[in-house]
Amino acid sequence: MTQDERFMRLALKEAERAFLEDEVPVGACIVREGVVVALGHNRREGTDDVTAHAEIEAIRKAQRVLGDWRLEGCTLYVTLEPCLMCAGAIIQARVARLVFGAWDPKGGVAGSVLNVFVPGLFPHSVSVTGGVCAEECGALLRRYFQGKRK
Repeated sequence: MTQDERFMRLALKEAERAFLEDEVPVGACIVREGVVVALGHNRREGTDDVTAHAEIEAIRKAQRVLGDWRLEGCTLYVTLEPCLMCAGAIIQARVARLVFGAWDPKGGVAGSVLNVFVPGLFPHSVSVTGGVCAEECGALLRRYFQGKRK
């Protein structure tokens, strides 16, 4: 198992927590120098907060833990390709690297609908790796939405 797979599995555990809370099952994990700094999962329904996506929750926690809004040197693992709001937060927080699981053909902005992570597009560039543990990440999302359709 690679390091990316290991940390993505932690993000998947967070996604499972969201699933149990009847939230869209997306989880995130922020790591610096091989150490987990923060975890987060979708909490939009439970908080009535449109910004309570897994990435935003993890970013907020990491900033508190590290005592800085800049998350330089950090890698954010998330089970679903980020939306535009989360991508903006990732860029603004100066996250060094993004690793995501499932692609989001309806709203993903790391290559699916568009790519806001093109090097040089913004003053801070984020290195991106997509498709890590994509099958497991996608399967959890499919299971959730199949349950909602019944």
